Amino acid sequence: MGVATVRNWAESLPPGGSVLDLGCGHGMPISKALIDEGLTVYGIDASPSLIAAFRLRFPNAPVECSAIEDSQFFARKFDGIVAWGLMFLLAPDVQATLIHKVALALRPGGRFLFTAPHQACEWPDNLTGQKSSSLGSATYRKMVESEGLALVGETEDEGQNHYYFVCKPDSACSAV
Repeated sequence: MGVATVRNWAESLPPGGSVLDLGCGHGMPISKALIDEGLTVYGIDASPSLIAAFRLRFPNAPVECSAIEDSQFFARKFDGIVAWGLMFLLAPDVQATLIHKVALALRPGGRFLFTAPHQACEWPDNLTGQKSSSLGSATYRKMVESEGLALVGETEDEGQNHYYFVCKPDSACSAV
C-alpha cells in the first residue's frame, strides 16, 4: 500500500532531489520507491534493528537512529519530506513539533506528504498497542498553515490510507 501514491508525489519533486523519510523503518517499500525514482533519500527511525536493515538495503543512503523530533537531519534543507504511517503514532504535541520542524527543513516549493485518518480519532496501534491519534483534517490544515505551509490536497488509496499533500509556498506551489 502507498507505493503508487508516493511515486506520484515524487514526480512533483526536482529530479535527483533530496527527501527525508521520517519513520523509514527498513526502507521497504517507501524509501525504495523514492530511491527508484532517482531521489536522494535520508532516513530516520528510532529502531536500531530497523535502521540496521535499512543500512543493509541502502548502504549509500544517510540514515539516523533517533526519535523523529530529535533528528539532526532537520538542520538540512530538503525538497521533500515523507511521513508514511508515522504521524498518528506520535503524541499530539510531538505532531505539532514535527510539523514545525518540517516547515523549517523544507526548501521553498518543497513538499511534505503524510498519512493520518481524515477524522479526528484515537485507537490502539496494531503493532505496538500504544495509543494512536489522528488530529483530523481540519486540525492538520490549521497546523500546517500556522507554520506557513499550504495543505494543497488530500486523497485515499486502495487500503483507505488518507494522505495529506503539503507544500512550502513559492511560485511553483500548487495542488498535487
